[in-house]
Amino acid sequence: MKTAFQKDEALVADIACARAEGRTRLWWLGQSGFLVSSPQGTILIDPYLSDSLTRKYTATDKPHTRITERVIAPERLTGIDVITSSHNHTDHLDADTLGPLFAANPHAKLVIPRANRALVLERLGNVADRLVELDAGESLTVSGMKIHGIPAAHNTVERDAQGCCRFLGFVVRVAGKTIYHSGDTLLHDGLVAAIAPFRPDVALVPINGNQPERRVAGNLNGQEAAWLSHTVRAGIAIPHHFDLFEFNTASPDLFEVECRRLGQHFRTLRNGEGLDL
Repeated sequence: MKTAFQKDEALVADIACARAEGRTRLWWLGQSGFLVSSPQGTILIDPYLSDSLTRKYTATDKPHTRITERVIAPERLTGIDVITSSHNHTDHLDADTLGPLFAANPHAKLVIPRANRALVLERLGNVADRLVELDAGESLTVSGMKIHGIPAAHNTVERDAQGCCRFLGFVVRVAGKTIYHSGDTLLHDGLVAAIAPFRPDVALVPINGNQPERRVAGNLNGQEAAWLSHTVRAGIAIPHHFDLFEFNTASPDLFEVECRRLGQHFRTLRNGEGLDL
C-alpha cells in the first residue's frame, strides 16, 4: 500500500500552522476529497475518509482494494464550516465519513444537489438542518463562501422530475480565490460555458477515465482533464480520482504530458499533501 505524503498528527499540524499564519491552503485528502482552509473559512469538498466501500465489496467480483493509506480519521478534522457532496455515490456521500465529521463540527453545513435531498436524508439520517441545496446555474453563500453549481455528466447530465441535476461540480469563491471542483464528470455540451466565466484560479479535475469494463460511471481521462483546465483558463490544474481503488484508477502521466504540451500550469499532489494558494 502506498504511504501518504503526510497523515494524522502531521496533517493536523500542517492545517493548524496554515490557520495560525492566515494562509489559504489546499490539501488533497484522497480520491476526490480536498480541504481548503483560509482566513475567511474552511470548506471540505467531497470527502471520503473511511473504508466503507472496501468492506461493502469484500468477497464480491468488484473488490474495492485500497491503494493508498487513509490520511486522517474524519473526526480529527475540526473547524470545518462547509462540506460538499457533489452526488450520491458513496465515495462522495459516505455516512461513515460524514457522521463523524458532523459530530466534530456541529455547525458545519452540507451543500448537496437539490435533486438528491431524499437520498441524502435516507443515507445520513436526521440531518435536514445541515443541508443547503443547490442546482446547476444557481449560486449561494454559506459561511461567507460563495458556491456556484456546475452541471456534471456521470455519465450523462441526469435530472430529476423537476429538472434539477443529480450530478454537480462546484465553483467556490473563498478568500479571493476561485476554485472549480469537477465532482465526477465527462465532457458534455455546456460544461466549458458553465465554468469559463469564473476563470478559476484552481481546477480540481478527475483523471481516471471512462472504461465500461469497470462497471462504474466514468470520468475525464488525463488528456481531457488537461484540455478542460486549459480551455477554461485555470491558473493551476490539480488531478484527482486516482490512487484509491485498484480497479478504478489511472496514472497521472497522461495528464502531466498534456498539461506540458498545452502550457497549462499543474501540480500533482500526493495524498495528504498541501499547496498554498
